[in-house]
Amino acid sequence: AGQYQNGFVTTQGGNLLCSKIIHLITDNQVKSQVSKVLHECERKMYKSVAFPAIGTGQAGLSSAKVADEMLDAIVEFARQKSVQHLQAIKIVIFQTNMLPDFYESMKKRENSDSSTTESWLSMFKSFFWGRKQSSEKKKSVILEKKVNLVTFQICGESQEKVNAAESWIKNLILKEQFENVISDEAIENFDEMQVAILEDLQRGKQVTIELLSKLSPPQIKISGISRDVCSVSLAVQEMIQQIKSTEEEQSKAELLYNLVEWRYLGSNDSFVAFDKLTNMQLEHAKRSKKPYLDVKIKKRNYKVDLNTLKATNDQGKTKIIQRVAKDEGK
Repeated sequence: AGQYQNGFVTTQGGNLLCSKIIHLITDNQVKSQVSKVLHECERKMYKSVAFPAIGTGQAGLSSAKVADEMLDAIVEFARQKSVQHLQAIKIVIFQTNMLPDFYESMKKRENSDSSTTESWLSMFKSFFWGRKQSSEKKKSVILEKKVNLVTFQICGESQEKVNAAESWIKNLILKEQFENVISDEAIENFDEMQVAILEDLQRGKQVTIELLSKLSPPQIKISGISRDVCSVSLAVQEMIQQIKSTEEEQSKAELLYNLVEWRYLGSNDSFVAFDKLTNMQLEHAKRSKKPYLDVKIKKRNYKVDLNTLKATNDQGKTKIIQRVAKDEGK
């Protein structure tokens, strides 16, 4: 028998691969129900929870409305500093047509509230995809400090003229100096490669670059001659955009992988899953009705025939390809 409490009933996991099942008594108040479940999971010290798209079945709610309400509840929960136990929150979506609504709902939150002192977005991402363990913490990266000293020796007929010359030089320097601060959550994901690019920019331009990764959100401060500050700032913005684009692709690939898995037949006669980005490329190619797609299998180039589901390399070696829809039979 289940235990009734506050609008839901909790039972054992039964044959499912989970310890508990929380059955909601539907009232079409999706945000409130999700919030109750999250707080119950925290109270019971559960480490993870998975939700379906609540209310999109017999209740007939639109997936866009459900996405907004579910993510609103998760964001509010993630903002609470008292959360200690719940580490991963997942929304499992089996219907492909609902994915764009949930993805757009996430993007709306990413594009708003960017000036919040403590970013809820990073907390939300850690809950949605799972928190990283402390052993996976990124190492701090230190940008090499660039210091170019210039000494002026001023000689004049009087101290007054020397002071005037010093003041003129200082004003001239200040007119040419400019500082720009770029704040963005993506800076947190700068690794050794991005730091090396920043160091190259600093060496090649008349600028000083400070990487303030411990701030929230992280910052990059660029100071120096105006024209160089502008060009370096543009380069940094391009780096940030590239990281965001990569993260966006990875998020899309993660969502799609929950629905469809592409595999190739390995050497031991068992199927091996493609990496998630290649998985997404294959699925998009199939939906676009493309006849072929070039992929890599164990670092070798293969051409996949999407009609025969066979992959052939440059030497004519062929592998069988398989597409598995994970929502089949559900």
